[in-house]
Amino acid sequence: MYSDHPRPLLRRKQWTDLNGTWRLNGREINVPYPPQAPLSGWKGEVPEHLTYERQVDLELPADGSRTYVNFGAVDQKASVYVNGEYAGSHEGGYLPFSFDITDLIVSGTNVLRVEAEDTLSHDYPYGKQTARPAGMWYTAVSGIWQTVWMETVPEDHVTELWIDTDTEKVSWRISSSAGKGIHLTVSEGNEEVISSDLAEGSAMIPEDRRRLWSPDDPFLYDVRVTTPGGDEVFSYLALREITPVDRDGVPGLCLNGNPVFLHGVLDQGYFPEGIFLPGESGAYERDILLLKEMGFNTLRKHIKIEPERFYYECDRLGMLVIQDMVNSGDYSFLRDTVLPTIGIKKIRDRREGTGKREEFFLSHMKETARRLHGHPCIVAFTVFNEGWGQFNSDSAYEILKAEEPERLIDTTSGWFAQSLSDFDSEHVYFRTVTLHPLKRPMLLSECGGFVYDTRPEKWNGMVWGYGRCRSSEELTDRIADMYRRMVIPAVGKGLCGCIYTQLSDVENELNGLVSYDRSEVKVSVERIMEISKDIKAALKK
Repeated sequence: MYSDHPRPLLRRKQWTDLNGTWRLNGREINVPYPPQAPLSGWKGEVPEHLTYERQVDLELPADGSRTYVNFGAVDQKASVYVNGEYAGSHEGGYLPFSFDITDLIVSGTNVLRVEAEDTLSHDYPYGKQTARPAGMWYTAVSGIWQTVWMETVPEDHVTELWIDTDTEKVSWRISSSAGKGIHLTVSEGNEEVISSDLAEGSAMIPEDRRRLWSPDDPFLYDVRVTTPGGDEVFSYLALREITPVDRDGVPGLCLNGNPVFLHGVLDQGYFPEGIFLPGESGAYERDILLLKEMGFNTLRKHIKIEPERFYYECDRLGMLVIQDMVNSGDYSFLRDTVLPTIGIKKIRDRREGTGKREEFFLSHMKETARRLHGHPCIVAFTVFNEGWGQFNSDSAYEILKAEEPERLIDTTSGWFAQSLSDFDSEHVYFRTVTLHPLKRPMLLSECGGFVYDTRPEKWNGMVWGYGRCRSSEELTDRIADMYRRMVIPAVGKGLCGCIYTQLSDVENELNGLVSYDRSEVKVSVERIMEISKDIKAALKK
């Protein structure tokens, strides 16, 4: 069970963790783990309709204070009731939501009920979830799968904190229920560098106090906001900017004005014990530190939105993130995989856009960007992956760019590119090719995927991946050969990043750098670090 605040960008000292034992359809379950996960303790089939209940002892808030119940995520639909009275509903299984329940609670024992429905409807983002796991499709999750918590806040309280930065300046917008009397401070250690009574404004960080955030120095400034009514919230910010550049006709990227190569791995965020969640909070830190030990500086968060704690660890430890939007719509193996794999990558965009599925995808895309806006680790977004659910991609680019003008956008990862994107994005599996960057920075957004099966013999069965290896040495050899023949020669010629598939095995997909349970590192850490050093050397040429 996690003990740290589930919302690092807007946290208060006083909050009540509601994780633990609930009742699901009359039987006990361990929240926040979904019923499909071993750590949930749930046994048997998982129905489409799930009724969660737990009792909560509360005192009626005094002096106009308000009590909120907060959910990290509930898949796919949720309606919340307190003492039998309706509190609110939410659709979509990957984003947080909250309800003011002040007028529904009583002093003493209260009953919190969540009615969830998960039909794996393709009208909603569902990612890699399936009712029949196989290959690149994995066990679905249902119902509550992130932290549930309560906060009682003053009547005059902060409702939103929006911060933008570059390498010199901080801009902010603070919303509160009272709308006046807000005070903001930004500090470096014990020293204030910005102090303001403006709810919306901007200020320069003094030159002698400027410290830029990067994977090599992930420095975070502390933020504190107070209201006259006694609310106090804490956050953080970082100074950094990511920009495309043109150096004598060669496209590239700069982080804080310095050339950067997005040397990364695909991270799908699956764990055997909790499926969408690790068994304990230190798992994110261990994954990130291991990858940094190998020399990687980027994670592509693949078709999943994580609990906010994950992004905080990337901010704190210095790991760049390319955040995928979560796919919806039907997947066609012929159109979305077979044809582009054999080279047919120029297919005209589908032009739907008026149905529920398309409208929800775009609104979910915008809300994803808003929810993750304050995390400096996120330098880019992916809209569509390999044609799956793709529609009106140029319009989607324009919508997302209006929301996030300072971040980069990979509109169509892999293939089926249209006109608008900040990258030329390619996926290359089964072979090593010569890369030919054009006018935009090229991102090799997926590659590799070599399989080394380290599971105990009793688990041997169907394996998904892109070429088998018989040992750690052979796997490391194949990865090194791919980088030295395909990737490193293109660094400095317009290739700005490479995303290796993938961080860990996931169920029957066994192409991870580590095993599914993270008990075994399947490659030579030292030799992968040598590849990273060679990439850095090529970038400096």
